[in-house]
Amino acid sequence: GSRAQFEHCCAPFLRNEATPETPEQLMRSRYSAYVLHNADYLIETWHPDCNAQEWRQEMTNSFEHTQWVGLRVISSSYAKNADEGYVEFSACFIDEKADHKQLIHERSRFIRLNSRWYYLDGITPKVGRNDLCPCGSGKKYKKCCE
Repeated sequence: GSRAQFEHCCAPFLRNEATPETPEQLMRSRYSAYVLHNADYLIETWHPDCNAQEWRQEMTNSFEHTQWVGLRVISSSYAKNADEGYVEFSACFIDEKADHKQLIHERSRFIRLNSRWYYLDGITPKVGRNDLCPCGSGKKYKKCCE
């Protein structure tokens, strides 16, 4: 979604050659890590208090039956404290156990510790049935991903 080629966008982060400078860069690189089944990067970029290493097996098991098909960043902002940021996004995926495309819509919270951003948690924003679908289709939510 950033229009930059993967090699110039997220690949340096996933290879630990660079560190994301913004919450949005971290969000995009984490999405890429899901697509590429890179559990190490996902665990490294979760806030240390989340103990993400405890979910490694569950995460790697989910890779086997999930195909990610698109990320759409809806908004990106900072809190009053410049070490806290938010990224609202939608991500579409296909789960082989389901019979249709799935959607994750989240407002993620990121915290910067020692000059490095980490994913902490997220909430699902409210979407009304007559609002535009967060997937970016242009359709009403009730006619699309509800």
